[in-house]
Amino acid sequence: MENLAPALSRVPSRPNWLLATLLMLSLLMASGLAQAKTAPESFADLAAQLLPSVVNISTTQVIEGRSGMELPKLPPGSPFEDFFKDFFDRNQPQGRSRKATSLGSGFIIRDGNYVVTNNHVIQDADEITVILHDNTRLKAELVGRDPKTDLAVLKVKSKNGKLTAVKFGDSTVARVGDWIMAIGNPFGLGGTVTAGIISARGRDINSGPYDDFIQTDASINRGNSGGPTFDLNGNVIGVNTAIFSPTGGSVGIGFAIPAELASEVTKSLIKDGKVSRGWLGVAIQDLTDDMAEAQGIKDAKGAIIADVTNGSPAEKGGLARGDIILSVNGDKVTDATSTTRLVGKLIANTQNKFEIIRGGKKQTLNVTVGERPSNPNAIVEPALSSSATTAPDTGKEVKEVGATFEKMDDELRTRLGLREGENGLLVSGITKDGVMEEAGIQEGMVILEVNNKPATSVEAFRKAITDAKNAKRTKILIAVRIGQITNYRTIDLSDAE
Repeated sequence: MENLAPALSRVPSRPNWLLATLLMLSLLMASGLAQAKTAPESFADLAAQLLPSVVNISTTQVIEGRSGMELPKLPPGSPFEDFFKDFFDRNQPQGRSRKATSLGSGFIIRDGNYVVTNNHVIQDADEITVILHDNTRLKAELVGRDPKTDLAVLKVKSKNGKLTAVKFGDSTVARVGDWIMAIGNPFGLGGTVTAGIISARGRDINSGPYDDFIQTDASINRGNSGGPTFDLNGNVIGVNTAIFSPTGGSVGIGFAIPAELASEVTKSLIKDGKVSRGWLGVAIQDLTDDMAEAQGIKDAKGAIIADVTNGSPAEKGGLARGDIILSVNGDKVTDATSTTRLVGKLIANTQNKFEIIRGGKKQTLNVTVGERPSNPNAIVEPALSSSATTAPDTGKEVKEVGATFEKMDDELRTRLGLREGENGLLVSGITKDGVMEEAGIQEGMVILEVNNKPATSVEAFRKAITDAKNAKRTKILIAVRIGQITNYRTIDLSDAE
């Protein structure tokens, strides 16, 4: 009991306690901890405002009919051939075409003249009809579609003038847990409003190369495809595209294309009828822990540029082999796949910021991406296969890595199909069970760089090894050319003799 007295004496009197409580609450509110948004009392006002901008889409496709009977296969010159042909011509019913219909959703943008929907809603359609909230039916013209993002734009004309349009918002400010509202045409019932929250961001559902979906738990079913997801300000922050369901009905897992991507694709479709995707003209690979260690980099998240196409946007923008891409327009890069997706989302002929590491230092380059060519995988002009070239026997050996090299000259460079003036060392011999063999290096390959420096000579190779050891590193990074392909590999010096 004695120990309690001092504690009890520290309890403030009631007025001071109330003051302290009020002060604490004010501090919590100022810090944002007491500012959690409550659920709206009703979505009725918002729904009444937005329903006229959401449309139902009906498509019709003519499918040619088939007959159930086929002429039996007979040997050439069979006397029954003419008999059966005449019988089938007289008795076989004519194939009848039929019309297949499907239903989806969409929403009106841009002065009420254009409708956004999913590509799969209107794909292969012969006729497209847009049905407004008041059941007015309008014939729609396909402006353009983009199968890779599953988006399409239609154009309509109303006899009563402009239709009520909605605007794209900013989905990046929407947080997991925020309220959203979806409107669509589930099961062909007509305009239907559902509500829920954002369940997750950045979902990849393996539907295409540009997956970056918003996941919601609002009820989305068949027929909701192409309809909008709204924030509580009435802005479109997503285009409902897919659901995850073992039954075909809503189980609370729906996916929407983010407004930023949908807006850019829509603008491009309206302007050009197609989407011209961004292209850099580089070959990239994941930045591994070993590659990062070889360069003294602690964070191994990123993608390393293995080669740059001559005359490409990357070359014009200053990107070079060995650069490590960290982010594109502020969006962090985690590996080669995420880099490809980020670049693919960019619109051709726009300038974008690439944060890179070069020579161990961070820098930002402004690169104007080009239009993705029909063969974006072409890295260099056609070259002879280096593995088919017989190397001279007069090379110099680097015992530490178990390999013999031959310095590049113009004649050898031409035989190997390398670029004019490109430095490198031809691998003319490999020691069995050496570290180069363990790294997968074979005779006929060309070492272009060692630790981001040109492999101009065997002495330069040896110096790179010495520098790595002096820096207490157990790995060196080499750029290897195999035929027309360049990639990076690491050599483990801890196993070197």
